[in-house]
Amino acid sequence: MSAQKPTIRFEQKAVTAAAPEAVAESAQAVAKFEIHYHQYLNFRGEATQPLPDFAGNAQQMTGFYKTMVLTRLFDRKAIALQRTGQLGTYASSLGQEAIGVALGTAMRPDDVLLPAYREYAAQFLRGVRMTDILLYWGGDERGMDYRIPREDFPICVPIASQSTHAVGVAYAFKYRQQPRVAVCVLGDGATSKGDFYEAINVAGAWHLPVLFVINNNQWAISAPRHSQSAAETLAQKAIAAGFSGEQVDGNDIIALYERVQQALENIRDTGRPMLIEALTYRICDHTTADDARRYRSDREVETQRAYDPLRRLKQYLLEAGYWDSDRDKALMEICNTDIDAAVKTYLDTPAQGLESMFDYLYENLPDALVEQRTQASRNNSHG
Repeated sequence: MSAQKPTIRFEQKAVTAAAPEAVAESAQAVAKFEIHYHQYLNFRGEATQPLPDFAGNAQQMTGFYKTMVLTRLFDRKAIALQRTGQLGTYASSLGQEAIGVALGTAMRPDDVLLPAYREYAAQFLRGVRMTDILLYWGGDERGMDYRIPREDFPICVPIASQSTHAVGVAYAFKYRQQPRVAVCVLGDGATSKGDFYEAINVAGAWHLPVLFVINNNQWAISAPRHSQSAAETLAQKAIAAGFSGEQVDGNDIIALYERVQQALENIRDTGRPMLIEALTYRICDHTTADDARRYRSDREVETQRAYDPLRRLKQYLLEAGYWDSDRDKALMEICNTDIDAAVKTYLDTPAQGLESMFDYLYENLPDALVEQRTQASRNNSHG
């Protein structure tokens, strides 16, 4: 399904096994639901319906744009570092920046983000440094030891495992009676994993304050969306777990921010989970270790570039009189200066000692590994 061909609604009738005496009667519908799709800006940056009040706030709207630009330029720099051997395998967020911006702006500081590996915009807005992200992809675990926010989870490369962590965090919030929300972000492919199904089942059964956000970028590495699941929408998977799900145009920052903000407020008020499926497209390779040309056409990618969330928002800002070419040029210079400074800090950071490989798994190192760590430390000092 193209990210720009919305499923407006999904409706299904279900029946349960009838009692013997009722077999002769016609089946009765016992369940009915709909999945709604939300969009305010089309791919030309034009309003498709009356806009919410915040869309008229020039400062807020340009703030969205600035973070999206910073994230994209950072992305470009990180890929260049990887290609020149100065960074390990890196996962790009190209074309998906609006999701991170909406999350990072709508979340409260004491909420907890459980990201996958394309949520840089949200992490930057929550206080994670660009240098931290570079350190992590450079193989340095200190990159995930955030100065702020201290309780956000690290980047999660294993598929869907963060969804089970999220329900644990949400249960802690419920147990402590805290008005906080665990926000779990995962890809479309992750919704096919058992971890995800177990997590949403527990979240629904136990009424946990967790928001699941699916970055449906249409590709799980080389597997297209249509081959991953026969479900008409991924949002409807929430229905089976007993809570609501909806689709949002993932390239429309206005719709995304409104729906995420309302979902977070609703979860805080009710203590019940929710799910948002953000429809977007992965313009980039899956990671720098992937070559997407092997499984999809250049024509498909070029067609999707027209729906670019950054281009869409910029057009809206220009038409509204909130932005101009001079401000755009100045922004690029500021962002590139900040990125260069972050890269320098990353490259100037002394490498971890060999013994650090033992320091990030156990709170208390098992006796069997103590001697190994000591030996690694000796080898490191002699190296």
